[in-house]
Amino acid sequence: MILQIAIDTPLRQVFDYLPPSTGTQERPPLGVRVLVPFGRQRLIGILVGIVAESAVPALKLKSALEFLDESPVYDPVTFELLRWAAEYYHHPIGEVYAAALPVSLRAGQPAVLSIEHWSVTEAGSEELVRPSSRRAPQQRALLSWLAERSSATAAEVSESFKPAQLKSLQARGWIVPRLSQLAGDSGAVEVQPGSLALTGAQAQAVETILTTLSSFSVHLLYGVTGSGKTEVYLQIIAAALAEGGQALVLVPEIALTPQLVDRFRRRFSGGVAVVHSSLTMRERRDAWQAAHSGRARIIIGTRSAVFTSIPALKLIVVDEEHDASYKQHEGFRYSARDLSVMRARGAGVPVILGSATPSLETLENAASGRYVKHILPQRPGAAQPPRMSLVDLRRHAAEQGLSTPAMQAIDQHLKAGGQVIVFLNRRGYAPSLFCNSCGWVAPCAHCDARMTLHRRALKLRCHHCGAQAPVPTICLSCGQALLPVGQGTERVEETLTRLFPDAPLARLDRDTASARGAIQTVLERVHSGDARILVGTQMLTKGHHFPEVTLVVILDADQGLFASDFRATERLAQTITQVAGRAGREARPGEVMIQTQFPEHPLLQRLIAEGYESFAASALEERREAGWPPYSRLALLRAEAKDTAGLDSFLRAAAASGQSLNESAAKESTVKILGPAAALIARRADHFRAHLLIETAARSSLQRFLARWLPQVEALSGPKGLRWSIDVDPLEVD
Repeated sequence: MILQIAIDTPLRQVFDYLPPSTGTQERPPLGVRVLVPFGRQRLIGILVGIVAESAVPALKLKSALEFLDESPVYDPVTFELLRWAAEYYHHPIGEVYAAALPVSLRAGQPAVLSIEHWSVTEAGSEELVRPSSRRAPQQRALLSWLAERSSATAAEVSESFKPAQLKSLQARGWIVPRLSQLAGDSGAVEVQPGSLALTGAQAQAVETILTTLSSFSVHLLYGVTGSGKTEVYLQIIAAALAEGGQALVLVPEIALTPQLVDRFRRRFSGGVAVVHSSLTMRERRDAWQAAHSGRARIIIGTRSAVFTSIPALKLIVVDEEHDASYKQHEGFRYSARDLSVMRARGAGVPVILGSATPSLETLENAASGRYVKHILPQRPGAAQPPRMSLVDLRRHAAEQGLSTPAMQAIDQHLKAGGQVIVFLNRRGYAPSLFCNSCGWVAPCAHCDARMTLHRRALKLRCHHCGAQAPVPTICLSCGQALLPVGQGTERVEETLTRLFPDAPLARLDRDTASARGAIQTVLERVHSGDARILVGTQMLTKGHHFPEVTLVVILDADQGLFASDFRATERLAQTITQVAGRAGREARPGEVMIQTQFPEHPLLQRLIAEGYESFAASALEERREAGWPPYSRLALLRAEAKDTAGLDSFLRAAAASGQSLNESAAKESTVKILGPAAALIARRADHFRAHLLIETAARSSLQRFLARWLPQVEALSGPKGLRWSIDVDPLEVD
């Protein structure tokens, strides 16, 4: 019996071991953790296979040291999903399996949650029948209390006694702790009824999806902003729980989590677990154990929650499915949305993809019949879509990025009692520090990029590599005065505070949201009405519900109109539609003003006049003609090194290797290898960056090519410090 162990290393292989020399020799289940010797280290891996023979000579095989679990730490569907993901994304299998576990479990802590119960020993019982002593009356009282209850946990003891007394009684031999596993609980969860009646479209979506609750299907819930997608989720989840199942709900950002969790906990009496990267190690372990044991009936989380072990999974919901946050951009580059579909397929359960601005790939899948589309065309109740207009910055003067019409509208809405959102997808005070005399611009010393001025922190910061520098008082080239050029959210906040001193303001971006609890504090200020103006970046587009917001002003809407990435216009249309949807979500009408230098641009005109669906139809036709996804499949080989010549040589050798494979497989020669090409920011953190783009018409031909090509790439020599990675289905190709 040879154990195949996946170890958390960058090596693309499993490692063969003999079973531990001590302990049972029965066949262990796949998916348990195993402690193994690895070089001079002792590492924890995952048992992923058992075979009869090994390619490693018998004398060189080492024995595993210990099995850490009696049962697998993954449910069967997730275990197979991780194996599939390692193959599809061509990532080291050990790192993939490790990514699905909390850090504490990777370090060897128990996977099964145990609880300590204290009970009275025979010596303790004898002590109780002896005549009472005046010494330590509280200890004797605790001893008597425990004897009456047979056993109790430390938490129960602490309600009436000092926990330190337990140790004193244990030292006397009068009580003893015993560990017992915390049992799972799949009992019913009490569900509170919704407060709003469903619209006809909502009711139709709920009814149709419920008929597929016991089989695999993919449902696109395409609803305009504020149309009540969450209520549809809640009703279908309630039905899944009533059948004894568990539900997984994915959200794109931590910023969404508190608001959504609060709504779920108001609807369901208990059993809601939260999984995201801002939790402490213990919180993540507890959430994982609650899901794995079945005590948590609803698991709400960000991207990595797709790997949570959920043995009774009955439904998956991916909210804001279009969001780029579902794609991991470093290390194991997976798409949580796509893996959710694969996980639902493996479990034989439905998955709901919800969005007001679905990705073009999802819309194409719906058009082809692979996904079922449900449309929520209107907001419930009296809420109406906001009125949208373009502000031509060529005709209207702007003060620190704010046009005269925008400032007048802000003033009117504030006087009418409404709240205002000002959106700018650029944090900091100003994107450049500029010398008007010689043209010097503060550069990053480590990147081909400019430093952003953060005035409040008195720092220049690079938003690409994280480098910081003090703010110079004069030009480092000619000694003249320096000017901040352009606007970031910090500068817009300063301007609005000066223009509207009586309107309390809050700012929401990565700078203000870095502290634990900061996001929730800002959101509470907005919901309570304490903040009348909210300035922010992309975080404002993530599905927030602000009932009193009546005006949204979008600054610098032109950032994505002329970008080099073919997805840029799609992302811009989604951003504008999403942030515009924060206005007028209740009875009060909403207004959206979009500032632009190009009001005649077809994208903006189509969005204003016909909405996102019309834009998407046009964009899909352009993609079809150009042969871009979803009508082709891409992979990106990214590489970086400090030696630019060596980097170029490595990528040229990799491209030549791929071309040779194409020539040797004439029937599969539809794979194109484009490049090498420098990245948009060619130097970042003192490393030069470039890539090869792999393009083909079919997913199967791409996978066959990568499986044959990547081992050859691994064998190539490169410059010192070379790092490379493969990104299958990349969201960014510049």
